[in-house]
Amino acid sequence: MPKPSQSGFSGVPRVSVKRRIALIALMTVVVGSLSYPGPANWLIDQTNNALRTHFGHIDKPFVLGLDLQGGTRLEYEADVSHVTSDKQSSALDGVRDVIERRVNAMGVSEPLVQTTRAGDSWRVSVELAGIKDIKQAIKMIGETPILEFKEQNPDLGRALTADEKKQLDDSAKAAQSKANDLLAKALKDPGSFENLVRQSAEDLVAKDQGGELGYIKGNPNYTDIYNAAVAADPGTVLNKIVSTPSGEAVVKVEAKKDAGQEIKVRHILIQWAGAEQAPTSTTRTKVQALAEAQKIQKELTAANFADEAKKYSEEPGATVSGGDLGWFGKGMMVKQFEDAAFALKKGEISGPVETPFGYHLIYKEDEKNVQDVQVRVAIFKKMQETDIVSQDEWKTTDLTGKQLTSAQIEFSQNTGSPEVGLQFNDEGAKLFADLTKRNVGKPVAIFLDGEPISVPTVNTEILGGKAVITGSFSVNEAKLLAQRLQAGALPVPIKLIAQQSVGPMLGSDSVKASLLAGLWGLLLVSLFMLAFYRIPGLLSVVALGVYALISLAIFKLLPVTLSLSGIAGFILSIGMAVDANVLIFERLKEELRNGKGYSQAMEEGFRRAWLSIRDGNATSIISCVVLYWFTSSVIKGFALTLAIGVIISMFTAIVVTRNLMRWVMTPNVVSKLGWLVFAPKPKEDKKQA
Repeated sequence: MPKPSQSGFSGVPRVSVKRRIALIALMTVVVGSLSYPGPANWLIDQTNNALRTHFGHIDKPFVLGLDLQGGTRLEYEADVSHVTSDKQSSALDGVRDVIERRVNAMGVSEPLVQTTRAGDSWRVSVELAGIKDIKQAIKMIGETPILEFKEQNPDLGRALTADEKKQLDDSAKAAQSKANDLLAKALKDPGSFENLVRQSAEDLVAKDQGGELGYIKGNPNYTDIYNAAVAADPGTVLNKIVSTPSGEAVVKVEAKKDAGQEIKVRHILIQWAGAEQAPTSTTRTKVQALAEAQKIQKELTAANFADEAKKYSEEPGATVSGGDLGWFGKGMMVKQFEDAAFALKKGEISGPVETPFGYHLIYKEDEKNVQDVQVRVAIFKKMQETDIVSQDEWKTTDLTGKQLTSAQIEFSQNTGSPEVGLQFNDEGAKLFADLTKRNVGKPVAIFLDGEPISVPTVNTEILGGKAVITGSFSVNEAKLLAQRLQAGALPVPIKLIAQQSVGPMLGSDSVKASLLAGLWGLLLVSLFMLAFYRIPGLLSVVALGVYALISLAIFKLLPVTLSLSGIAGFILSIGMAVDANVLIFERLKEELRNGKGYSQAMEEGFRRAWLSIRDGNATSIISCVVLYWFTSSVIKGFALTLAIGVIISMFTAIVVTRNLMRWVMTPNVVSKLGWLVFAPKPKEDKKQA
């Protein structure tokens, strides 16, 4: 019989056990560095400093869900009653793509848009982190995708006829008359202004809100109103009508507040090759640009700055403007320029200031404190010239997504390149034939949500209701275009069914509470295992630590979006992670009571417990799959983290705990520890070994 030191107490060669423990230790270091990279990054810094290397930091953050970082979740139900079952998934993909583009246009950081199916119902979940204007977001997201086919506008640049000019004059006079009537009533009784607006306003939103516009500084649509109202006292109805491009406005000032400082500056821009917006003809290097700016600086005074800017500045239009940037407040310029400009004293000239656009010499002409104005307004619209003669390059036609029955990716028979095939219904086929017939040799634009996505040139009249969009598409680009067109061709109305808003402070509190709950769960489970199973329990706690590190590393790598429900799934899986160890240790004690030696009892305990572990975890995984497949994103997070935890727990129980037991539970250890390892008769155990 081989010696225990060679064959191993469990019958597995001792060398193999040590090798496995080494691999487990290495894996633990790797996943630990991913889960908590602080120590690893410190070691990387020490290595870089000592060896002059340039290893990068481990920088893989957790992806936090909306309820942990704050924001809004919108849940929509899609109406697919008019879409065949084989096209529902594709239609929802198109809807998701449209919503993503709309959300991105709002500047939302890392939006999450998901489509899910629960039985016959389709839902769209939209998570917007840090969004401020919820109503505007709901409005933009909920609009049905609009697909349009447009032709070039033949009226572009056309002058108005005499009759059309008369129309404009009559409209302006009518708006002026209505505004004068309201102004007369408002000046008599300023307190009734809100009711007067509700009674006379032509805009439905203005009627509903009583003309309330809020604070308007910085809103380019109300510049004329702001300039007229900023000098008036709160509670005052302006005694004259404010003429704006869209109509005649009667204005009441509700409140005023300080809005910081504005400054008026001029600047001289010196560019280098490669700077943003620098022309390709620019050849000077960055060093040469700095030297040029320093040379010009020596010649500058407050009196000659405008003339020198016309002479030297490379900003477009500087030869006319003299580098004048007008008045601006904070947040309107790039940070480097803004910081330098606001730091100057009135009448002072800066040294060269570097921005992505080049080097700037800045002259601060003036500064002032500004106020914002809250107003209530009634605007009586007047006809604009663009209402009669459109200034848009493209003219809308009757052909829209309503007539498009399908759009799919195809491949050219001649070149093999991807393209997008379109199929119209009978009405669309006739409209498309007429459109192509009158635009042979001209471009026709395809718009989705007001943006051109393709502008092909018509080569010949197209009959039969079929068309092909060609271009320098990759397969993915052609597929994406087909999805967008399909979304327009098969509009899927979506209805808002749930809305949840979470503040950033609540999200921060949730993170702290979740971490505390996780730590308490880990501690209590560890104490339970130590109290009931002693040394084997201690080894299971070590395995549980490995389990936690592997789980967190996987959450980062996939990545898994951690929400409160996802963290709940992870915390629940901590308790489930030791279930396998409980089954194994109870089986080990049973085998020892039956008189078996420790090594045999240990191996039998793992072997016989495996069937129960497998079946129990399999049912848990099946439950997780059902939850993930048939529920919304909130429950999905719970199901996903729980399923990951269950799978990893099987690995740590069967592989990690087992090899730790084989490594630690040598005959000497068993004989010395006795009851701490459930071995009341260590001598018999050693003999059998």
